[in-house]
Amino acid sequence: MLNQRQQYGRQGEQAAERFLKKEGYTIVCRNYRTPVGEIDIIAKDKTTLAFVEVKARRTESYGSPRLSITKDKQRKITRAALWYLKDTGQAGARARFDVVIVQGRDNSVELIRNAFDANLAAS
Repeated sequence: MLNQRQQYGRQGEQAAERFLKKEGYTIVCRNYRTPVGEIDIIAKDKTTLAFVEVKARRTESYGSPRLSITKDKQRKITRAALWYLKDTGQAGARARFDVVIVQGRDNSVELIRNAFDANLAAS
């Protein structure tokens, strides 16, 4: 059974998925787990593979969701994305990192394309 925070997180991922579909993305996978980390959503945006981190917050009492994507979190997402690309034989694929913020009781959604650069996350 999920606690309230986990339940809101799952609802946030569902809201993010609906939003991405409306934006023309094709969902490839949700909650892709690797030994080095997890990716919330993997989607295709035309010819680009998007590794999407979803941040769902009811309020900003714990800070802005944008600030929760730390360099350490970026490194984990990058390592998991590289794992996925190698595991699926897509090592040369065009890819980027997006963030979807789902916030408030009304689940307002904001998409940040190219939210961070994998090369900068590694430094």
